[in-house]
Amino acid sequence: MEIVSGGSNWNLVIRREQGGITILRAGTPDQRASLPERLFDIPVTALGNRALAPERQGDHVPAGAEAVQIICGIPEEGAAWDNRCLQDLTLPVGLTGLGDYALLNCSALKTLRIYDGIARWGGGALMNCRGLDVLHLTRTGEDQGEALAWFVGELSRELDVTIYGPGGEPAARLVFPEYTELYEENCPAHHFDYFISGAGYPYHHCFRQKRLSLKEYDALWRDFLGMEHDETAAIRLAWYRLRWPADMGETAEADYRAYLKDHAWEALRLLLEEEDGAGLPLLLELAEPGREALSAACALARELGATASLAALLEEQHRRFPCGLEKSFAL
Repeated sequence: MEIVSGGSNWNLVIRREQGGITILRAGTPDQRASLPERLFDIPVTALGNRALAPERQGDHVPAGAEAVQIICGIPEEGAAWDNRCLQDLTLPVGLTGLGDYALLNCSALKTLRIYDGIARWGGGALMNCRGLDVLHLTRTGEDQGEALAWFVGELSRELDVTIYGPGGEPAARLVFPEYTELYEENCPAHHFDYFISGAGYPYHHCFRQKRLSLKEYDALWRDFLGMEHDETAAIRLAWYRLRWPADMGETAEADYRAYLKDHAWEALRLLLEEEDGAGLPLLLELAEPGREALSAACALARELGATASLAALLEEQHRRFPCGLEKSFAL
């Protein structure tokens, strides 16, 4: 086994192929890890079938493959190199394909960071990744790839997706609300009935030719509010669209803004809990929170120790609701 240094701890089994390296097996003890961009000055271009499946990690090296260990610091004594603790995974920029069940049973995985150049997703690549609900997607060119359409179509749970431009700057942050699919056996008719529940189904399918349509995404808003939905998801959806308003029309902007005005305190609480002090001035401008909402937000900022946000809130409170020192006399 060859040992090299890198940005994360990995036990790898790889195969050198024409055009790049395929990782056949990869196991890490880390909670947050990045697969290497290159090995032996060759780009990593593919993950094999069940490459990160925890139960597949072992010592066997197939014929024609080689074992490589990447060391970054000293892992905890007794830590298992089997991905069972892996919560945040970054895939290589040059990756173009994942094999069948590539991330099977990575049950602790919550956040996946990928690039838009992935064109091939194997069957069941995310099977049993039950905690995965955050995606960071970086575009490798000006045109959209198909990775987002595949990811959002594969998972029916609520998803938090941040899209970055080729230079790494945030371009959009989107919430895809949850929906459920249910098959019920209809015994007399000898078939299964298919039911969809939840307001999120149209959001997970607002793609045309596997490209996201933000106009269509925004057009779903009014119907979404008319259905049973999670209010927290609605607040996040409206705020993220206004925070990064890519391809947003005037009607959508007005609708989102009206919703934030009606839920100003909840929106302020969201920003304070997410520590988004940079976005606070914009929210104060858009939502125009009332006196009670500002007072509650000031109290929460003090509790969280968010001094910069507290200063901004106090300034807004003084600007919009100025009051002199109240005096009282008693004889």
